Amino acid sequence: MRPSRLSCAAAMSAVALAFAVPALAQETSPQNNAEMAAIFAADQAVRQNLTPDFFKDRARVTEMLAEDAARRVQTRALLDAGALQTGEDYRAAAFVFQHGSTPEDYLLAHSLAVAAVAKGSPEGAWIAAATLDRYLQMTEKPQIYGTQTRKTRDAPATLDPYDRALIPDSLRAVFGVPPQSEQDARLAAVNAAAEAAASKP
Repeated sequence: MRPSRLSCAAAMSAVALAFAVPALAQETSPQNNAEMAAIFAADQAVRQNLTPDFFKDRARVTEMLAEDAARRVQTRALLDAGALQTGEDYRAAAFVFQHGSTPEDYLLAHSLAVAAVAKGSPEGAWIAAATLDRYLQMTEKPQIYGTQTRKTRDAPATLDPYDRALIPDSLRAVFGVPPQSEQDARLAAVNAAAEAAASKP
């Protein structure tokens, strides 16, 4: 007895579902890249408890900059290979390039931070603001969020050049950036502490 067209269609549908269900079950959220996490951890570790004395040691600073450059090479390789998948991957990569040395490094850092936010990382918002500020500074334009402090040897720390009028504090808050009044208070405290330390015999 020949099977009817209806029973053939039903059998084919059952076979298709049998293959489709395991495929759907295998779809999982991407995992954070372990290599990127390790690179980020190393980037942050070297910056724990940095003091003004650290920057007086030319050999140590040179070593840190060389390690930063190596981490950027590693991170770029992961990016080019499509190995960065999650918001945390992109946020970590943004920090690595934020510690770069050229405007292009900071512009890439900003793009990575925006990708982090797009991938669902709320923590990526602050680094998105900071990377844009640093890019603007490095291209001789004023920062707009107030995340970057500059310090020269013979002058107090400053947020300038800083376009304070372009965006309101309400937008800073969206990016996790303190309002201007808090920024100014922090800056005053930093400069007061530096002055007190310099006046000690």
